[in-house]
Amino acid sequence: MKTYWSLFKTFFKIGLITFGGGYAMLPILRREVVENHGWCTEEELGDYYAIGQCTPGIIAVNTATFIGYKQKGLPGGIVATYSLTLPSFIIILLIAALLQNFAEYPVVQNAFAGIRVAVTVLIAGAVVKLFKTSVKDKTTLIIFLIVLALAVASGLSPVLIVVAAGVAGVIIQTAREAKKEK
Repeated sequence: MKTYWSLFKTFFKIGLITFGGGYAMLPILRREVVENHGWCTEEELGDYYAIGQCTPGIIAVNTATFIGYKQKGLPGGIVATYSLTLPSFIIILLIAALLQNFAEYPVVQNAFAGIRVAVTVLIAGAVVKLFKTSVKDKTTLIIFLIVLALAVASGLSPVLIVVAAGVAGVIIQTAREAKKEK
Protein backbone atom coordinates (compact mmCIF):
# COMPACT_ATOMS: atom_id res chain seq x y z
CA MET A 1 0.00 0.00 0.00
CA LYS A 2 2.89 2.33 0.75
CA THR A 3 4.09 2.25 -2.87
CA TYR A 4 0.58 2.92 -4.19
CA TRP A 5 0.23 5.90 -1.86
CA SER A 6 3.65 7.18 -2.94
CA LEU A 7 2.66 6.82 -6.61
CA PHE A 8 -0.61 8.63 -5.96
CA LYS A 9 0.95 11.53 -4.03
CA THR A 10 3.80 11.99 -6.50
CA PHE A 11 1.71 11.93 -9.68
CA PHE A 12 -1.12 13.95 -8.13
CA LYS A 13 1.43 16.64 -7.20
CA ILE A 14 2.90 16.61 -10.71
CA GLY A 15 -0.57 16.90 -12.21
CA LEU A 16 -1.52 19.68 -9.80
CA ILE A 17 1.52 21.94 -10.21
CA THR A 18 2.21 21.57 -13.92
CA PHE A 19 0.58 23.82 -16.47
CA GLY A 20 0.90 23.53 -20.22
CA GLY A 21 0.28 19.89 -21.00
CA GLY A 22 2.38 16.79 -21.31
CA TYR A 23 5.64 18.35 -22.46
CA ALA A 24 5.62 20.92 -19.67
CA MET A 25 5.41 18.06 -17.15
CA LEU A 26 8.59 16.39 -18.38
CA PRO A 27 11.14 18.30 -16.26
CA ILE A 28 9.10 17.84 -13.09
CA LEU A 29 8.40 14.23 -13.97
CA ARG A 30 12.13 13.60 -14.43
CA ARG A 31 13.02 15.21 -11.11
CA GLU A 32 10.38 13.24 -9.21
CA VAL A 33 10.76 9.78 -10.73
CA VAL A 34 14.51 9.73 -11.38
CA GLU A 35 16.05 11.97 -8.73
CA ASN A 36 13.59 11.88 -5.82
CA HIS A 37 12.19 8.34 -6.00
CA GLY A 38 14.62 6.41 -8.20
CA TRP A 39 11.74 4.64 -9.92
CA CYS A 40 13.65 4.63 -13.20
CA THR A 41 16.93 5.78 -14.72
CA GLU A 42 17.43 8.74 -17.06
CA GLU A 43 17.78 6.29 -19.95
CA GLU A 44 14.59 4.43 -19.05
CA LEU A 45 12.72 7.71 -18.75
CA GLY A 46 13.97 8.70 -22.20
CA ASP A 47 12.66 5.39 -23.51
CA TYR A 48 9.31 5.99 -21.82
CA TYR A 49 9.13 9.46 -23.40
CA ALA A 50 9.83 7.95 -26.83
CA ILE A 51 7.23 5.23 -26.42
CA GLY A 52 4.79 7.72 -24.91
CA GLN A 53 5.20 9.92 -27.97
CA CYS A 54 4.40 7.00 -30.30
CA THR A 55 1.30 5.84 -28.47
CA PRO A 56 -2.09 7.57 -28.38
CA GLY A 57 -2.59 10.07 -25.61
CA ILE A 58 -0.58 12.65 -23.73
CA ILE A 59 3.12 11.87 -23.34
CA ALA A 60 3.18 12.60 -19.59
CA VAL A 61 0.14 10.41 -18.96
CA ASN A 62 1.64 7.57 -20.97
CA THR A 63 4.95 7.96 -19.14
CA ALA A 64 3.20 7.95 -15.74
CA THR A 65 1.40 4.78 -16.76
CA PHE A 66 4.70 3.09 -17.69
CA ILE A 67 6.33 4.12 -14.41
CA GLY A 68 3.35 3.03 -12.31
CA TYR A 69 3.25 -0.27 -14.19
CA LYS A 70 6.97 -0.79 -13.60
CA GLN A 71 6.50 -0.26 -9.87
CA LYS A 72 3.31 -2.23 -9.19
CA GLY A 73 2.03 -3.79 -12.39
CA LEU A 74 -1.40 -2.95 -13.78
CA PRO A 75 -2.76 -1.51 -10.51
CA GLY A 76 0.30 0.75 -10.24
CA GLY A 77 -0.19 1.95 -13.81
CA ILE A 78 -3.82 2.75 -13.07
CA VAL A 79 -2.97 4.61 -9.85
CA ALA A 80 -0.24 6.69 -11.55
CA THR A 81 -2.45 7.54 -14.52
CA TYR A 82 -5.50 8.38 -12.41
CA SER A 83 -3.57 10.51 -9.94
CA LEU A 84 -1.77 12.45 -12.69
CA THR A 85 -5.00 13.28 -14.50
CA LEU A 86 -7.24 13.91 -11.47
CA PRO A 87 -6.00 17.46 -10.75
CA SER A 88 -6.49 18.45 -14.40
CA PHE A 89 -10.01 17.08 -14.37
CA ILE A 90 -10.88 19.05 -11.23
CA ILE A 91 -9.21 22.25 -12.48
CA ILE A 92 -10.86 22.02 -15.91
CA LEU A 93 -14.27 21.65 -14.30
CA LEU A 94 -13.64 24.75 -12.18
CA ILE A 95 -12.24 26.77 -15.08
CA ALA A 96 -15.09 25.78 -17.37
CA ALA A 97 -17.54 26.94 -14.75
CA LEU A 98 -15.78 30.27 -14.18
CA LEU A 99 -13.82 31.21 -17.31
CA GLN A 100 -16.79 32.33 -19.37
CA ASN A 101 -17.32 35.13 -16.87
CA PHE A 102 -13.68 36.28 -16.73
CA ALA A 103 -12.00 35.44 -20.06
CA GLU A 104 -12.25 38.97 -21.45
CA TYR A 105 -10.57 40.66 -18.48
CA PRO A 106 -7.09 41.98 -19.37
CA VAL A 107 -5.58 40.53 -16.20
CA VAL A 108 -6.75 37.03 -17.20
CA GLN A 109 -5.44 37.45 -20.75
CA ASN A 110 -2.08 38.72 -19.42
CA ALA A 111 -1.85 35.83 -16.97
CA PHE A 112 -2.34 33.34 -19.81
CA ALA A 113 0.32 35.14 -21.88
CA GLY A 114 2.79 34.79 -19.01
CA ILE A 115 1.90 31.15 -18.47
CA ARG A 116 2.51 30.39 -22.17
CA VAL A 117 6.01 31.89 -21.94
CA ALA A 118 6.82 29.91 -18.80
CA VAL A 119 5.59 26.68 -20.38
CA THR A 120 7.75 27.32 -23.45
CA VAL A 121 10.81 27.68 -21.23
CA LEU A 122 9.97 24.47 -19.32
CA ILE A 123 9.62 22.57 -22.59
CA ALA A 124 12.92 23.98 -23.87
CA GLY A 125 14.64 22.91 -20.64
CA ALA A 126 13.26 19.38 -21.00
CA VAL A 127 14.50 19.25 -24.59
CA VAL A 128 18.01 20.31 -23.53
CA LYS A 129 18.12 17.63 -20.81
CA LEU A 130 16.83 14.96 -23.17
CA PHE A 131 19.37 16.07 -25.78
CA LYS A 132 22.22 15.69 -23.29
CA THR A 133 21.19 12.17 -22.30
CA SER A 134 20.22 10.97 -25.79
CA VAL A 135 22.78 12.44 -28.19
CA LYS A 136 25.94 10.60 -27.24
CA ASP A 137 28.01 10.48 -30.43
CA LYS A 138 28.13 11.64 -34.04
CA THR A 139 25.65 9.01 -35.17
CA THR A 140 22.99 10.01 -32.65
CA LEU A 141 23.66 13.67 -33.47
CA ILE A 142 22.99 12.95 -37.15
CA ILE A 143 19.77 11.11 -36.26
CA PHE A 144 18.79 14.06 -34.07
CA LEU A 145 19.41 16.58 -36.85
CA ILE A 146 17.47 14.52 -39.40
CA VAL A 147 14.54 14.07 -37.01
CA LEU A 148 14.61 17.78 -36.16
CA ALA A 149 14.54 18.71 -39.85
CA LEU A 150 11.69 16.28 -40.53
CA ALA A 151 9.69 17.47 -37.54
CA VAL A 152 10.09 21.14 -38.42
CA ALA A 153 9.97 21.09 -42.22
CA SER A 154 7.76 18.14 -43.16
CA GLY A 155 4.19 17.23 -42.55
CA LEU A 156 5.10 13.72 -41.48
CA SER A 157 3.38 12.23 -38.47
CA PRO A 158 5.51 12.30 -35.29
CA VAL A 159 4.78 8.58 -34.93
CA LEU A 160 6.37 7.85 -38.32
CA ILE A 161 9.38 10.00 -37.47
CA VAL A 162 9.92 8.28 -34.10
CA VAL A 163 9.46 4.81 -35.58
CA ALA A 164 11.90 5.65 -38.41
CA ALA A 165 14.44 6.92 -35.86
CA GLY A 166 14.01 3.70 -33.86
CA VAL A 167 14.54 1.59 -36.97
CA ALA A 168 17.62 3.66 -37.83
CA GLY A 169 18.97 3.08 -34.32
CA VAL A 170 18.47 -0.69 -34.62
CA ILE A 171 20.14 -0.80 -38.05
CA ILE A 172 23.09 1.30 -36.91
CA GLN A 173 23.61 -0.70 -33.72
CA THR A 174 23.33 -4.00 -35.59
CA ALA A 175 25.91 -2.78 -38.11
CA ARG A 176 28.24 -1.69 -35.29
CA GLU A 177 27.97 -5.08 -33.59
CA ALA A 178 28.57 -6.92 -36.88
CA LYS A 179 31.63 -4.75 -37.50
CA LYS A 180 33.00 -5.58 -34.02
CA GLU A 181 32.59 -9.31 -34.62
CA LYS A 182 34.71 -9.21 -37.78
